[in-house]
Amino acid sequence: MTQSAAPPDRRPVVTPTRVIAGVCLIAPFVAMLWVSSYARVEPTLIGIPFFYWYQMAWVLISTVLTMVAYKLVQREQRARKGGGSR
Repeated sequence: MTQSAAPPDRRPVVTPTRVIAGVCLIAPFVAMLWVSSYARVEPTLIGIPFFYWYQMAWVLISTVLTMVAYKLVQREQRARKGGGSR
């Protein structure tokens, strides 16, 4: 006999939503660990060397990406439990 659908509690754990959330969380680490991409002085922004303002920009970008990842996972968990999305 063929099984038509998996029970709701047996859905795959690795979903496209979780992959996107993972990429959002990994991106800041990759950006900061790839030092040769930002280890320079030029271009300056209001007198601040690139090295410093690039890192500070990633603080803000990381915040946004973490928030996006959280919201994606939260929405997916709500959908798994059968609740409405908000």
